[in-house]
Amino acid sequence: MSTQHAGSTQHAVSSRITVLAPDGTRLATWVRQPADPLPHDAPTVVLAHGWTLNHGAWDRVTDRLLDRRDVRVVSYDQPGHGESGRHGRRHEASVHDLGDDLDAVIRAVAPHGPLVLAGHSMGGMTVMAFAGTHPDVVRDRVRGALLVSTSAGDLSGLGRRGEAGLMRALAHVPALRGGRAITARGQRALLFGDVADPADVAATRAMVARTRLSSVGAYYAALGRHDEYAALDELTDIPTTVLVGDRDKLTPVSHARRLAERIPSAELVVLPGAGHMLGYEAPETITDHLCALLEGPR
Repeated sequence: MSTQHAGSTQHAVSSRITVLAPDGTRLATWVRQPADPLPHDAPTVVLAHGWTLNHGAWDRVTDRLLDRRDVRVVSYDQPGHGESGRHGRRHEASVHDLGDDLDAVIRAVAPHGPLVLAGHSMGGMTVMAFAGTHPDVVRDRVRGALLVSTSAGDLSGLGRRGEAGLMRALAHVPALRGGRAITARGQRALLFGDVADPADVAATRAMVARTRLSSVGAYYAALGRHDEYAALDELTDIPTTVLVGDRDKLTPVSHARRLAERIPSAELVVLPGAGHMLGYEAPETITDHLCALLEGPR
């Protein structure tokens, strides 16, 4: 069981590690933990980010978590996002492969001890895919799962005319990035709820603007094919929390309700007025639930 952390993020240490995915993609990975050595059986929280974002989307949660618990926190950039390489020998991007990437990260930087897995949006889908393809790890090591603003399938896209064709074209664009074409106004309207701090919108816009356009298109297609309903069976006995904002336009409350219905152990939490970016809109709430999972019965 983890213990209350009396220090602060000022006393945490951080290291950057490159992890090789099964297809050879180089995954930029960060490990943050208290400066004082942790026990061998200390828990690790692994955080997977969403489509077009990077590990920085979890920074506020990581800071709060390290202020409150003696725990190791691992975050990483998904293929084609942030500082990670493009997906390697895959013929097409897939959420199923992202589950194997998560397994590679765990094996490389958290090979022992209990785990709490958290995923936002595409990161939540990554956690589901991991559960489906690595059920032995889930049974033996996972103490809890936090699924934030996510879905097991049946996604309908962004709701913009002609977006499917545009995304197919972007998937074949060389290493160009969104840059100035990504606006704060557009991100505010699409991703946030009733109230949004301009600094949060700017941070989100910066992450999306830096993402390779080829990755935006390739993973849009992957999300359209995504179906992990069968994998949810592997979370049946795992304490699971499903978080969603009632203003979420990308993965609406209906998707969260389906998750909770399919996972008997799941607690559904709907946040009034919040949108899709709960790592910015509700970092304290996310941290509260992560702490509860860390202190769970497993």
